[in-house]
Amino acid sequence: MQTIFVNIKCELGKAYQVADQAVQTVEQVSEVHSTSGQYDLMLKCFLGDKDDIGHFVTESIQTLPGIKDTFTIVAYKAFG
Repeated sequence: MQTIFVNIKCELGKAYQVADQAVQTVEQVSEVHSTSGQYDLMLKCFLGDKDDIGHFVTESIQTLPGIKDTFTIVAYKAFG
């Protein structure tokens, strides 16, 4: 299992719609958090070990209506 976090910059006024669409249509999305700063939302996603992160983000996340930009963080479990 791979865990990734995708920071999302939304078009103005679209953060709630993007969050709702992500939860409703992308089964790998586990959590959606509102953030302050450069990005508006942070998605926590779980992918299979053989899933391609780049394809997932570009095909399943970046294509959601209302998204302007993304920044992906790959997380590894550091502590037992």
